[in-house]
Amino acid sequence: MEERYGRRPGGGPPGEKDAPPRARGRLPWRSTAVLAGFVLMGTALVAPGQDDRAGLDALGWLLLLAGPALLLLRRRRPVRCVLGVSALTLLYLGAGYPYGPVFLTAAVACFAATVADHRRAAWWAVGVLWVGHLLLGHWLYRMLPPAHDRAAPWGQELVIAAFVAAVCAASELARVRREQWAGEGAERAAAKRRRESEERLRIARELHDVLAHSLSVINVQAGAGLALLDSDREQARTALTTIKAASKEALGEVRQVLDTLRTPVDAPRAPAPGLDRLPELVEQAAHAGLTVEVLREGKRPALPPGVDLAAFRIVQEALTNVVRHSGSRTARVLIGCEPGLLRLRIDDEGPPTGSEAGGSGNGLVGMRERAAALGGTAEAAPRPDGGYRVRAALPLKTGA
Repeated sequence: MEERYGRRPGGGPPGEKDAPPRARGRLPWRSTAVLAGFVLMGTALVAPGQDDRAGLDALGWLLLLAGPALLLLRRRRPVRCVLGVSALTLLYLGAGYPYGPVFLTAAVACFAATVADHRRAAWWAVGVLWVGHLLLGHWLYRMLPPAHDRAAPWGQELVIAAFVAAVCAASELARVRREQWAGEGAERAAAKRRRESEERLRIARELHDVLAHSLSVINVQAGAGLALLDSDREQARTALTTIKAASKEALGEVRQVLDTLRTPVDAPRAPAPGLDRLPELVEQAAHAGLTVEVLREGKRPALPPGVDLAAFRIVQEALTNVVRHSGSRTARVLIGCEPGLLRLRIDDEGPPTGSEAGGSGNGLVGMRERAAALGGTAEAAPRPDGGYRVRAALPLKTGA
């Protein structure tokens, strides 16, 4: 109730919304000056032909100019503007001054208020102006100047009614269209934010998978190198060589991911990894002390890039978890191809070591997100006979 009948924090009248920040900027001087000039010149041209109306004097010119002057506030205070312009127009007509473009000022004020979503105030202002004109033209003209004034013809009222209806209809159409544009703009902004969020999530998954796998290999090899540094220098050298190769590959993949942030419109400099690089993954796992057996079922078709990348990352994350968390030194990767579906299964014999090994806990979440983004599934759970199993099913949709 207080907001409805009291003053608003911004100082506007009850029911008047604060204008948007852009509308509170510069005043519309140019358009208002053009309108003021048109109203003054148009009235000066038609006034001599209206012998039954009072001649323009200083007050008449002031009233003609005051209406356009109020239009300077049509963006900041549209309700005050339309009410004030309607009152000035009624005062101008009540003083008996000539008809003319004075109604155009009220039309512009009504249009501005309606477009600013103050149509109730605009309709009230225009309605009061029309009813007031009827009273002045058909009943009150005897008591108001000029003394020789006559009643206005009823045919003129039909023209004015059509003009009022046209102004209200055009104002409402412009308001609806403006709301549609605003809604479309909000949808585009929301879609843009959603795409940016998805892109950040994709990059986070890529970085996690690249770094988690490479750093796990580096961690294992660093531990082995330290343990063998004094007793077996040749094995320690091999461990350092593995660390160098793994870090170099990780830096290359990280650089590739970060390049998409710097130049998102450019094509990637190197193709995204896929199952064709599975032998490299097996070799890296071997350097970390893990023997990987790869089995294939069915003839593998050409995989869409998204499916190929997701399959590679899921296998990579699963093997990384074996290196980190399993006491087994063997793992089995099964790649099964069915019509329209790629199945993955990664098993290790266990048992779990119970060590965190520096993991973030986001690897399994990333697997599920990658599979879900393609309309597939991924799950990981302990096997009944011990060890751990990761399963994934990825649909082979064209353009995935």
